[in-house]
Amino acid sequence: MSAVWLGALAFLMALGFDLASLGGRSTLKRTMLAVAALLFFIAFYQILQQPPLFSVPSWIVATGILLSLLGLVLSVYSLAIEIPARRTYLAADAADQLITTGTYALTRHPGVLWFALLLLGLVIANRSAVILVAAPVWLGLDLFYVWIQDRFLFPRQFPDYEHYRQQTPMLIPTARSIRRCWRTFRCSASSPAAPDQSLMRAEIGEQK
Repeated sequence: MSAVWLGALAFLMALGFDLASLGGRSTLKRTMLAVAALLFFIAFYQILQQPPLFSVPSWIVATGILLSLLGLVLSVYSLAIEIPARRTYLAADAADQLITTGTYALTRHPGVLWFALLLLGLVIANRSAVILVAAPVWLGLDLFYVWIQDRFLFPRQFPDYEHYRQQTPMLIPTARSIRRCWRTFRCSASSPAAPDQSLMRAEIGEQK
């Protein structure tokens, strides 16, 4: 079960990354990020080596693999493409650009949804005793981690976060947030050079 503990420790390192980022400690920030990524890599690698507890048809395994890959791709998109990755993960200070469009118009923490999808796919495809323990433990830790971000860290990091919190659900998308997400994607596609104006039009459209 060492993989479970490695993943849990990775969340602690991720929290250390956030705190170092707010404190402007660039070396510690990058170190925490690297350690967290390494711990998660080792944990997932160990899980993939575990034998399944039971057999299922091959199409179910394929479905699990596809779900995991979809969760991984969406995680990379939300966490490394939509946000200013260089400023967020490498710069000395904390990023102060609050992203409220795309998947961040869907929920305030879309990464949790994609992580849950990735874990669900792993449970289906891997079916080992370790993933059956790791999945609920890691998802619970992820929920606790984003609650800390949402309650204590992001309001200090982003001046407009309280307004964003009032406009966008934390985790579970609503009909309104789904429409707003879709509108911001459409606006970004039609006006890539003016994202702020596109967002403004999307918000006006939502208020009508």
